[in-house]
Amino acid sequence: MTEDTLYDRLGEETGIRSVVDDFYDRLLADDELGPFFEGADMEKLRRTQTDFLCEAAGGPQTYDAEPVREAHLHVPFTPDLVQRALALLQESLDAFDVPESDADAVVEAVAAYEADLLASPEDTTAD
Repeated sequence: MTEDTLYDRLGEETGIRSVVDDFYDRLLADDELGPFFEGADMEKLRRTQTDFLCEAAGGPQTYDAEPVREAHLHVPFTPDLVQRALALLQESLDAFDVPESDADAVVEAVAAYEADLLASPEDTTAD
């Protein structure tokens, strides 16, 4: 008997996309985080986040968008805002009844990029 992967347990690409859509709906509705998305290509963001989570969960998709650090250099995130976004992701996972251990794995996959999310253009080094 083969054990399901996290990707399988999350409902594969369709299930992950549903969570991502809910997550971005929460981000957009959030008073603090919503303004960061003004003028953003939301379909592209939803698609690339879905690819990112699919790949992180062991699916066949490949995240081939701009590296996380470079994609967020223009966004003035703070540690509190990153934690707020992670809390909203947790709420989305809860809304889809994702088991706690699986939800923790998803949140940890995103949280692993906190330093990249907090980077600013001043953090880059000149060669």
